[in-house]
Amino acid sequence: MLFRTARRVDDLEALASGNPARIERRVKDRLLGRALARAGFWRWLWK
Repeated sequence: MLFRTARRVDDLEALASGNPARIERRVKDRLLGRALARAGFWRWLWK
């Protein structure tokens, strides 16, 4: 639960920074991570 909360705080900090490059990078990383999770990559990686 703490890890999930830390990720949310990092998201909010990126948005609050107002830096478009940082916001874009954060969104891209989140979408990429979700896509990899749906493809089963993380399960395969840690087998």
